Amino acid sequence: MTGTGKAVFAKLASPYYPALTAVFVGIMLISNIAATKAVVLFDDWLHFDLGPLHINGLVTDGAFFLFPLSYVIGDVISEVYGFRAMRRTIASGFAVIVLASLCFWIAIKLPAAGFYDGQAGFESVLGTVPRIVAAGLAGYVVGELLNSFVLVKMKERAGERRLWARLIGSTVVGEFFDTLVFCSIAATAIGISTWSDFFNYVAIGFIWKTLVEMLVMPITYAVVRYLKRAEPTYREALEKVTHVTSNVP
Repeated sequence: MTGTGKAVFAKLASPYYPALTAVFVGIMLISNIAATKAVVLFDDWLHFDLGPLHINGLVTDGAFFLFPLSYVIGDVISEVYGFRAMRRTIASGFAVIVLASLCFWIAIKLPAAGFYDGQAGFESVLGTVPRIVAAGLAGYVVGELLNSFVLVKMKERAGERRLWARLIGSTVVGEFFDTLVFCSIAATAIGISTWSDFFNYVAIGFIWKTLVEMLVMPITYAVVRYLKRAEPTYREALEKVTHVTSNVP
């Protein structure tokens, strides 16, 4: 303890990593609420049979346009900061989503005021969140960990080369298992009751999320490139590896 009268604070190791984690956690939290709404797209004209499957529109949920961005941020964190940092981010998201679910449950159970007429609607939306949260957490942990693990392992073999291959390969693995696990648990919570709708839900979710990440890959490249230049510790580590490699006979 000092007697200087001056306040002492710890320094942030990186100004970028906490911001990326905050955006990631925010996306996960919003997605878990938006996913409680079942959505059917193009049901007025998209009808066909594929073997035993009967496709009547594209079955998805209200988070289909947002959730893929979590994988983009996960790729950026994994590529620049590594698997350990991504595990910390995943743990942060896990804790916040569990806390949100608990708070929603408490809010539903609290006695409603006599003048409040929105209890049924409040329950119908947020009352399904615990089931969606269970699905989201299971798929999220499995998918994000596999996504980060595959990307980092591919980087260990290729170094700085072939970033596009890492982004696509890790996305395919992570999104597939995330979507399969999530849909298997969440399907009944949003009203899916037939195998056709279930397979439709899984296939559309997986294909859509993968396509989105491929479409925004130029943005992912730009963010990764910027962070690798902006983070002094990354540049130092890269120079050290380059120096060691160049001295190998």
